[in-house]
This record gives sequence, C-alpha cells and structure tokens, in this order.
Amino acid sequence: MTDVYQTPVSLLHGVGEERAKALAGLGIHSVGDLLEYFPSRYEDYRVRDVTEAKDGERVTLQGTVYGEPSVRFYGKRKSRIAVKLVIDKVVVTAVWFNQTFVKKRLSPGKEILVTGKWDRHKLQITVSEMTEADSDRAQKRGELAPIYPLGGDVTHSLLRRAIQQALKQYGTEIPEILPADIVARYRLMPRAEAFHAIHFPRSAEDGRQARRRIMFEELFLFQLKMQALRRITRQQTEGRALDVPIDDVRQFVASLPFSLTDAQKRVVREILADMRSPYAMNRLLQGDVGSGKTVVAAIALFAAVKAGYQGALMVPTEILAEQHLQSLTSLLSPHGIQVALLSGSLGTRRRRDVISALQMGLIDVIVGTHALIQEDVFFRNLGLVITDEQHRFGVEQRRILRSKGLSPDVLFMTATPIPRTLAITAFGDMDVSTIDQMPAGRKPIETTWRKHEQFHLVLEQMRSELRKGRQAYVICPLIEESEKLDVQNAIDVHAQLTQYFPEYRIGLMHGRLPAKEKDAVMQAFLAGEYAVLVSTTVVEVGVNVPNATFMVVYDAERFGLAQLHQLRGRVGRGSEQSYCVLIADPKSEIGKERMRVMCETTDGFELSRRDLELRGPGDFFGTKQSGLPEFKVADLLSDYKALEVARQETARLVEDEQFWQDDRYAWLRGYLKREGVLDGIVFD
Repeated sequence: MTDVYQTPVSLLHGVGEERAKALAGLGIHSVGDLLEYFPSRYEDYRVRDVTEAKDGERVTLQGTVYGEPSVRFYGKRKSRIAVKLVIDKVVVTAVWFNQTFVKKRLSPGKEILVTGKWDRHKLQITVSEMTEADSDRAQKRGELAPIYPLGGDVTHSLLRRAIQQALKQYGTEIPEILPADIVARYRLMPRAEAFHAIHFPRSAEDGRQARRRIMFEELFLFQLKMQALRRITRQQTEGRALDVPIDDVRQFVASLPFSLTDAQKRVVREILADMRSPYAMNRLLQGDVGSGKTVVAAIALFAAVKAGYQGALMVPTEILAEQHLQSLTSLLSPHGIQVALLSGSLGTRRRRDVISALQMGLIDVIVGTHALIQEDVFFRNLGLVITDEQHRFGVEQRRILRSKGLSPDVLFMTATPIPRTLAITAFGDMDVSTIDQMPAGRKPIETTWRKHEQFHLVLEQMRSELRKGRQAYVICPLIEESEKLDVQNAIDVHAQLTQYFPEYRIGLMHGRLPAKEKDAVMQAFLAGEYAVLVSTTVVEVGVNVPNATFMVVYDAERFGLAQLHQLRGRVGRGSEQSYCVLIADPKSEIGKERMRVMCETTDGFELSRRDLELRGPGDFFGTKQSGLPEFKVADLLSDYKALEVARQETARLVEDEQFWQDDRYAWLRGYLKREGVLDGIVFD
C-alpha cells in the first residue's frame, strides 16, 4: 500500500516540478500534506429557490434574460447595468456595477447563472459572478466550492485540480487510522470518505460530517500523545503506594472548623486515590481565589505524614511562605504534626537547625521558597511535594524539588482558573482536579468601572473605607513615567495620594525593590502600618490581608481578564464587604467588553472562558509558553466535548496492552514514534 505521506506531490498528473515548488511554499510537500490542506470555508454555488433566499444573503440563482439590458453611466468611469431575469415565473432584477463588458453576454432568452448579494425587498441581486447555464464553467452549479488559504503563486484553481487528482490517484490509499470500534461508536465518517467530502462536499451535511470526523481525529491524535507520554512517565517513575489511613483522614476533616464544599471533597478523593496508587502522582489542582486550595493541600500533607512520609510546600515568595506556615501550623500542629519554615531570610544558625531537623525526620512538613531546592537541603523520607502558583517556578526548579525524594507524589496548585478545555490540552500529561465551587457565606466583591475624570469620586469612596479602619490597594501598570505609554505610574500615584491623604501612611511597592524591601513593605501593610499600598502587579499572587477591602486598578484596560481577576482577589478576604474600582478609558471594543465582563461576574472560570473568547488560546497563555497545538480543523472553544471524549478514549487505549502489540494499531504506534513520544522505549 502506498504511503501518501511519503509520496511527493510532483508525482501527481498535471503537477510537475514547478507547481510542486509553488505548493511547497504552503508547506505542501507530500500527497498527504495536500489532502490535509483543508478548506477554511466554502462558497455556496447551489442554485436557490428565489422565494426562500434571505435578505442580504449571498445566493446563486438561475434564470432567463428578459428584454434588453439597460446601461447607466455616472461619475468618472462608473457604470450600472441592469437586466430582468425570469426565475420560476418571478421577475428579478440583476445588477452589475462597473462591468460594461457583460452587456453583450445578456441577449434576450439566454439562460444564465448569477451569484451575488440578494435584496429581498427589491427582488434584486447585485451580481459578483455570472456563468452561462450551458457552458463548461457551469460546473459550479449545485456545488459548495472550497476556499483555501493561499500564498505565493498558488491559485484556487491549481489547488482544487491538484486535490482532485490526488483523490483520483491515491484516494483508495488513504489509511483508516482510528480504531474501528471508535469509528462505529461515534458514527464517524470513514477517513477516505471524509477527505473527499471536506474538499468537495455533495451537501452541507456531507461537509459537516467530514469536518466532524477530521476534527475528532485531530483531537484524538493530540490526546494520544499526551496519554502515551503520561503512561510512559508513570512507568519509568517508580512510584510508591502510600498506606494512607483513611479513618485518620476522615477524623482530621471532621475536626476542621468548617465543612468542606462538595468540590473540595471531590478533589480530596482524587488526590488520595493517587497517593494510594503505585504510580507517582502528577496532578494539577486549580481553583479560584478563595476556593479553599490550602485546606485541600493540608489534608494531602496530613495523609502523607500519617502514612510515614514528609511533605514539602514550595511557594514563590517569603511572605506567602509565612502565611502558609501560619495556616498549616494552626491546622496540623493540634494533631502532633511538626511544621517548619525554610526561607532565605532565616539566620545561618536557624537555617542549619531546620535543615538538620528535616534530615533527621523531626520536621514532618516544610514550607519554603526556592531555599527548599538548594543543594544542602535533604529529607529523611519525602513523600509529597506541593508547589503553589506552579507557573511561577521553572520546570527545572520543580524537578530539583521532586528529586529530593524517591519519586514522591507531586501536586501543582494554581489560583489562575483555566477553562477545562485548555487545562486538559495544555496540561494533557497531568491529571487535572478543579475546585469549581466557593465556600458558603463569601460576599462577592462589588466591581465598578470609572473613567479617569471620575477619579475624585473614587478617592472619596476610598476615604470612606479608610475612615472605617480598612485598608486599600492602588495598582498601577508601570513603575516610573514612560514617554511611550500614557499610563499612570506607581511613583507618581504614590506622591499624589500622599498629598491627598496626609493623615494616612501610604506604602509603595514594585518589582525593582530588593526582595527584602518588598517583604518589609508587605509585612508593614499586613500589620496595618500603611493604610494604602500603591503597587505594581507584584501583589497579584497569594497575599492575604483580611483588612484590605478596597482596590483601585489604574489603566485597567492594559490587563487581561485573568490578571484583573487575580488582582481583585487581593481584597474580599475578610468578613467585610469589599470593592474593586477599574479606572479605564479603553479605545477598543475588546477593552470595553473586558471592563463590562469584570463588573458582571466574580466567577474566575467564567472570566477565563470569556477571556479565551476575546483573546484566543495562544494569547491566553502567551503563544511561546502555551505549548498549545495549532489544529487545522478543531476549535478548542466549540469542540470541547469532543476533546473530553478523545481524552477518555485515548486514556483507555494506552492502558490496553493490546495497543502496544496488535497490528491493528500499527499506524498509531508509528505516529507516536514519528512524534518522538516513544524515543528509547521498547514494547515487547
């Protein structure tokens, strides 16, 4: 059987070397590349019933010329030709602009096909294309003509002829790559038939079914790579099944001063199942600000310690480490679990004592910053590693922490809600747990949008909060004044607020401050020494100041929805009502929509979904960082259900030993090898 992916397009009749070079400019080298160069849309040349055509729609009509055409000239070189057409006993006016040459083709009694914009009220079609009904070019009649992205010297005519020839010569050689049971279960069009139908659909439904098949195939192949990689990683990593005492965990949960939400209970079950399995856990835990991830982490750490192991929690900043230390100590120490802190600010003697106690097993849970991954830090028996705000750490940093134990379970946490569609795509080799429910009793943060000229009203609202003894954040996008960007900067705003609120101390924090100074400013704000903190986005992650109830974000249109939501999450952490004011004068519709969405909802997952719609997957993560595939047909937003199904099917498939041995799956195994997933792996 011919491999169409190894067959050069130059072997197609009518293509040759010159046209093959032109096609190579579009990335088309093989017959397989050509067949997978799918249309971006279709032009509808199917002849329509004039009574069914919708106003403003692009339609193709067939009629007989009635009478002589009229020509009218106006302006410089502008003209209008009109002629009457009889279509099924209905008289329609066909109009051409600036195309006087068509007049001689419009003789009375001639039958023609016209395509253009339909005006139902005037019974008029503004013609963009015309074909004589009895000509060879009337082949377009009844067709959905494929429209492709073009470039260089490649035309639609060349591309369509080449694809037609490829289907004629090699259509029977197109391999069926999906397992037969999956094709049958989801009623998918056979692959060869789908390739014919997506390029030259016999009907709109034919094209839809072809797209459905190819879309699913794309998602299936991507998820196959992810699930195969996940299985191989698990097999190469000798995990340990932790003997977690479930009764002890239940008692610990019952002792908490609050009840877990159903979402927290669900993710706890998922995490404990991983810890008790013989494979090393590799799980992403995502949850909105305030959804209770820390409690879930505490339960996992409790389980690890009760199973005879140590736990480590790595966070990006010292102040966040100290906050986690306080919360974990209050939860775990009543149960005899020793919690300690390891950070860069510890004195030499204290640091030496902590490292020594850690190595001897006298410390059960260690909370720390990058200090945890220094060379002289050793554990007695590390069983669970948790990294908070995992995107703030590089892959190598996470790998070093994991290497401190013998294949410990690893839990990554993030407070940046990601739509599940993207989470299982970007983090396809991980298991994903989502806390999508907020604890009862939390007051939603009231969010408003103000223009810059209304800032005096915002200041009065802030003063009202400060008089109650509350604190406020003011967030700016820049540190110092920029000649290029007309946006408020932290240093100028700090000076203005110091004059406006002389009775209050105003703090200033930004990324250029040394780490110790940033921590000192944040500690002072936490202690209530500053009433207002002017800052850049360095306060975005993890800071917990329950007394802060008011936030202002300057030039809010410069931030994405996800970042605005993270900033807003710095308030609303106490029992009092909190407020967020967005100062913005967006010029674009997208900018205005962001402001409206922020005021409509405080649900981080809904915001991330809307952000994805506004920005697209690549921009959502940052194209270089995203690792997201560029699908030819599939769309992560509209095809999310198919993505879920593809993930379930491929997960089941790679766990089946027959997949790695049976000839039925030879093409898929070859695909994994070509993609580098199976490098160095041998399956008997």
